[in-house]
Amino acid sequence: MDSPEVDGVTFTGSFDVGMKMYEDFAKGRYVRPVILELGGKNPAIVSRHADLERATIGIVRSAFGLQGQKCSAASRVLVEEPVYDELVGRLKEATEKLVLGDPTERTTYNGPVVNKSSYNDFKNFCEEIHQGGGRFLTGGKVRNGGMYDKGYYCENTFVTDLPYSHRLWKYEMFLPITTIGKVKNLDEAMQIANDVNYGLTAGFYGSAEETEWFFDKIEAGVTYANRPQGATTGAWPGFQPFGGWKGSGSSGKNAGGHYYLPLYMHEQIRTLIK
Repeated sequence: MDSPEVDGVTFTGSFDVGMKMYEDFAKGRYVRPVILELGGKNPAIVSRHADLERATIGIVRSAFGLQGQKCSAASRVLVEEPVYDELVGRLKEATEKLVLGDPTERTTYNGPVVNKSSYNDFKNFCEEIHQGGGRFLTGGKVRNGGMYDKGYYCENTFVTDLPYSHRLWKYEMFLPITTIGKVKNLDEAMQIANDVNYGLTAGFYGSAEETEWFFDKIEAGVTYANRPQGATTGAWPGFQPFGGWKGSGSSGKNAGGHYYLPLYMHEQIRTLIK
C-alpha cells in the first residue's frame, strides 16, 4: 500500500482490518480513496403492533441463514414488552424445526461454520454468555459424532436474559448467535439499536406510522420494514445499493448506487479564456 502506483483501495471485511488499512493510507504522501464495507451488528426491532408471524420468519432467516456468517445477519432482536413472550415462543418453535446437517441435502437449512477458528469462537462465546447470565432459548452447543465430525457444526442459538451491559450486545460474532432483549417502548429499542459502532443493516416490524419513525431514526445504510423474507438481509444486486454508516462503511455511499462509481473518480474543472 506504500507504492505510489496504488491510487486507492476497496476492501470488504472486518472492522479491525479495515480501520488498519484506513490508518495506513492516511500516512501516505497524499490522500487516496479508501472505500470500506465492514461488519455489522444489525438490530431487528419488533413493535407491540407487529405481525408476529412475519417477524418470526424474517428474524430466523436473517439470524441463521448462511450459519449467521454474513455481515447483514440479524444479531440483535429488541422486542416491546407486550409481545415479548409470544414472539420468543414463536422464535423457539421455528428455530427448532431447522435442520442442521449435510449442506448438499435439500432438507438441510444450516451446514457447518467456515473453519475451526469460528467453531472455537462459538464455544467461547457460548461459555461467555453462560457466565454473563444469558439463557439459551435455542442451541448453545456444538455437535459431534457421525457426520458432524466431518465439519464444524454449531447449533442455531437464540439468547435471552443477557444484560444489555454485556459486551456481546455490541460485538460482531459472525456466527449463528443472536441476542433477544425486552424493551419498555420503541424509544428504548432505538437507543439500544443505535448504541453501537456499526450501522450496516436494520429491520423493523410494526405499524405504518411506526415504520416512518423507524426509517427516520435508525442509523443504518440498508433498512427493511415488515419483511418476512429477511429482517435485516436480502439486498438485491442491481436493484438495491448496499453499504453502511459509522463503522460499517467509510464513504456513506452504498455499492451499486448512483453515487458509488464517482468515489473512484477525480473531478477536473476546466476554464479556458480565448
